[in-house]
Amino acid sequence: MFVKLHPEAESELIENAIYYECEVEGLGYRFIEEIERGIEVLIAQPRLGQPLNEQLRSFVLGGFPFSLIYSLEQDKIWIVAIAHQKRRPGYWRKRISR
Repeated sequence: MFVKLHPEAESELIENAIYYECEVEGLGYRFIEEIERGIEVLIAQPRLGQPLNEQLRSFVLGGFPFSLIYSLEQDKIWIVAIAHQKRRPGYWRKRISR
């Protein structure tokens, strides 16, 4: 199983890591580590995330108010968004059709 990030999810990762690093030194790095940990968990247990619909699942990260929004496609985990849990719910839905 391999993981691919939507380009906008990749941007969310970078932007949020920079934001956290500017707030507290080292926090951006911890944010990235938490994303990596979440991805490792999903590789081991791809169906662990809460189903959102037939196509998408949501995996809540620990320590940060973010979820990995993803779909399973044969041997791939497609991360559609790294979504803040309190901001603009569902903004990433337009990304699904790719």
